Amino acid sequence: MTSLRTLGSSDLKVFPLSLGGNVFGWTADEETSFAVLDAYAAAGGNFIDTADAYSAWIEGNKGGESETIIGKWVKARGNRDSVVIATKVSQHPEYQGLSAANIKAAADASLRRLDTDHIDLYYTHFDKPEVPVEEIIGALDELVKAGKVRQIAASNISPERLKASLDFSDREGLARYVALQPHYNLVSRDTYEGPLQDLAAKEGLSAVPYFSLAAGFLTGKYRPGTTVDSARAGRAQQYADSERGQQVLTALDEIAAAHEVPVATVALAWLAAQPTITAPIASARTVEQLPALLGAADLKLTDEEVTSLTEASA
Repeated sequence: MTSLRTLGSSDLKVFPLSLGGNVFGWTADEETSFAVLDAYAAAGGNFIDTADAYSAWIEGNKGGESETIIGKWVKARGNRDSVVIATKVSQHPEYQGLSAANIKAAADASLRRLDTDHIDLYYTHFDKPEVPVEEIIGALDELVKAGKVRQIAASNISPERLKASLDFSDREGLARYVALQPHYNLVSRDTYEGPLQDLAAKEGLSAVPYFSLAAGFLTGKYRPGTTVDSARAGRAQQYADSERGQQVLTALDEIAAAHEVPVATVALAWLAAQPTITAPIASARTVEQLPALLGAADLKLTDEEVTSLTEASA
């Protein structure tokens, strides 16, 4: 049985692979989403990541489709106490921004869609530098005190704004960020490595990276000259056509063959081996895609293998 990890300084215990809910209500319909969620839970998974905006980018959708599906699944399975649900605020078409009023209204809307009385982990989805950190933290603290949110976190935020937020929380004795959700993977390292990662380590934050498989590129199915039928193929193909992308795939292929596991498993295991990383996020639009993701929770790469991948992606 894969052991759970503690998220930052919180009391949340999470599976070392977070299931991305961005595909629910987008490339996975409700029935398929339920099947994926069932398979993830059956493997011991308990950490589900979504956002109020998923999937407003699809014609006919309003945003909140993913939360609604997750809420229906939890109610149908009666397992609310055994899952950690993370969602986010700032990008829903009807709840844009991080003003105090918007944060509180958006949280209530997410609670309705999730059909629950609390959100386990509530992220600011994209920071809004025009809003003072004092206003943002103040509103999040109110949600925690009201019992609507257990823990708070930040995504897509600069080191400066993150530090200012943590300092304010400490100074005023208010709710404090316990986790960070950066864009981070083998072919996108610049955003997180450096000041942001250093700050997370210093402040005891857990990192839960998104785009862990680079829009599917790090599954290994995108190769030069191949065509993949996927909603995210355009972005993934950019990596496939680059020299760096090819170097990374070569290193992944070699290590995957040595362990007799899929390429995606190795890519996620590299991420999990990085400082501050608690649980990479990866999504599966079919049950068949799930084993390659779950395998990363138990794959321990050697120091040499980690270094080989790090150098290939430099």
